[in-house]
Amino acid sequence: MGKYSTHAGSSTSSSSSSSSSKQNNQHRALEQLGTELLQECKTCNDKDRLSKNLRERLERLPRKVRKEVVKRTSEGCSPLFIACRRGNVEITEYLITVCDANSEQKGMYEVPEDRSVHCVTPLWCACVSGKLPVVKCLVRLGSNINALSDTGSTPLRSACFMTHIDIVQFLVENGADIRKPNYNGGTCLINSVQSVSLCTYLIGKGADVNARDIQDKTALHYAIQEHRLETTQLLLEHGANPFAKSRYGDDALQTACLKGAHLIFDYLKIYVRYSYEQLADAHELIGSTFIDDLNETRVAMLHWRMAHHIRHREEYIPKRPAVQTRAAYGHAVEFTTIAELDNIAADVDAMRVQSLLIYERILGIEHKDTLFRLMYRGASYADAHRFQRCIDLWLLALQVRVQKYSILYSDTCLTAQAIVRLMLDLLEKYNEVHGNEFVDLRPRFEDVYAVFTILTDNIKDALRLISIRPVHRKQQENFDRILKCLTHLMHLMLATAKTPDDHAAIYRAVRGLVASNVRSAITSDTLLHLSLSRLNVIKSGYFSDDTHSSRPTFPSLGVVRLLLDCGADVGAKNESKSTPLIIAALPYNYERDVVYMLLEAGADLDEPNSNDDRPLIHIALNPINDIPLMKYMSLKCLCSTIIARFGIPYRNQIPRTLEEFVKRHEANASSVRGSLEDTRGAADRDKK
Repeated sequence: MGKYSTHAGSSTSSSSSSSSSKQNNQHRALEQLGTELLQECKTCNDKDRLSKNLRERLERLPRKVRKEVVKRTSEGCSPLFIACRRGNVEITEYLITVCDANSEQKGMYEVPEDRSVHCVTPLWCACVSGKLPVVKCLVRLGSNINALSDTGSTPLRSACFMTHIDIVQFLVENGADIRKPNYNGGTCLINSVQSVSLCTYLIGKGADVNARDIQDKTALHYAIQEHRLETTQLLLEHGANPFAKSRYGDDALQTACLKGAHLIFDYLKIYVRYSYEQLADAHELIGSTFIDDLNETRVAMLHWRMAHHIRHREEYIPKRPAVQTRAAYGHAVEFTTIAELDNIAADVDAMRVQSLLIYERILGIEHKDTLFRLMYRGASYADAHRFQRCIDLWLLALQVRVQKYSILYSDTCLTAQAIVRLMLDLLEKYNEVHGNEFVDLRPRFEDVYAVFTILTDNIKDALRLISIRPVHRKQQENFDRILKCLTHLMHLMLATAKTPDDHAAIYRAVRGLVASNVRSAITSDTLLHLSLSRLNVIKSGYFSDDTHSSRPTFPSLGVVRLLLDCGADVGAKNESKSTPLIIAALPYNYERDVVYMLLEAGADLDEPNSNDDRPLIHIALNPINDIPLMKYMSLKCLCSTIIARFGIPYRNQIPRTLEEFVKRHEANASSVRGSLEDTRGAADRDKK
């Protein structure tokens, strides 16, 4: 009986092994089949068929298995998606009708023009690729004609963007929703402004000419932006509202002025009835655009003269609203007479200042185009080595952006980075040529202090905003960049302060910031942590050569001393439970005087982070260290380390004042021997 039982067990085991092997072989065969199918779809032309061998192998499979095979993807795309992109009708129909391919299975489509990638259906892909026969096949076989992409765009809207008129007409005739916008409110008509015939067709089918997107722009705004005169005429003839304003306050005429669309500008003056004041403002604005964007000083002067004559055509029309004089503009005022205009005709710089005054008066200082031109004009001054003029304009732009958007706004962050980077470069250049008494490239203390004040005035509000969950990752990153700017501004203030009053102002400002306990949003670093890291650098996208390899600002002994004097906590821990001393002790951050200052301020040598990394280990193993470490080791600290490492119970057994101290020496790892050996090695070195 035992003999037979043994044979039976052996037979069962062998059968199970054989079945498993067979399943593995079948799985590999299906994998190979799917790979071959994807490859043939990738290399097919629009008239090709799948190979006979491949079709026979597919058709031998049960229909359910075939469906699984054609679901497989390569680089996010199924065989059906690839066939649609290639424009192959026969393979498309075969995969759907014979293999039950899901016509709504989305794939990744890369737009060649901007290299953006979208998650879309095969029909969307075929529409954008201009494959009308495939589009007809997919619609006939039941594909969702209004299926949305990852941005909420329908196949029809995307076909409009690509100006595939034949596909647009087919989709509309087969029930596509002509009024369906994407998630940003962009309509089919907005996507068609590049083609008069396409706009004519859509309007004839009921498209709303005054539909707005999330920027409150209509198709008319986009037609003007792209200098499409015929489309502009068509839209106006079919009821487009020339007075509709975008969220920035731009109507049709103002948009034409800002984009320098002079043909549309001339047409609007004829087609739409404007007041003399509106026309005068428009000529002044388009003249400013010509000098700023196109460097056409002669055309700019012609428009400004025309505006002057319009204002004096009847009773004088004053320029409204009145704009306050600004130091950033050199306290310049707008011209009011022909003589004043003639005086600046040969002075391009004076003309550019006039254009800034005109932008601020007509658009407002908070308008995005006004702020853009402030930044652009500042960068031009920097390129011409007129650095103070650049700082004046960028300081104004920063102040406006902080007031309007807060320090969490990306453009605010970019402005702050640009001005701080410029000031750091100027200070570095000053230090290089300090021997030349006639050269003083240093930024002014009052400017550095002004930037610091602007960025810190409402920092508590920003802290509250990023503490609310969920929080936008970009806002966290911007906040952390602002903190880096603040640490560099402390360095700049110390370097540019000249009087006791300057130093007193620095200490007041920094003490208030330290008291707010600001920390980086992502890693919870304090200002002291940041001032000790060589990785704390400022980059700016406003200069093409912003890949400079200048000496890092940090670690900075001066900034560390300033923060400690202003009450910074030398024992503060970041998200990884690292103290400032751990950051300073890292080999690439190590500077003897900085580490010494932290130790003198009471930093704990043996306090671990979450990885059981301790300052003592890094400093003891640093070959250039000559600080006598045993001087800063206490029995209390060593005892706390032993208690924490060996898990010795201490709750309610030691004074409560010591419990928190012991807790700070707890870590996730346990490597007491290594820590003690490092301590002994440091002591031996001290004796030598």
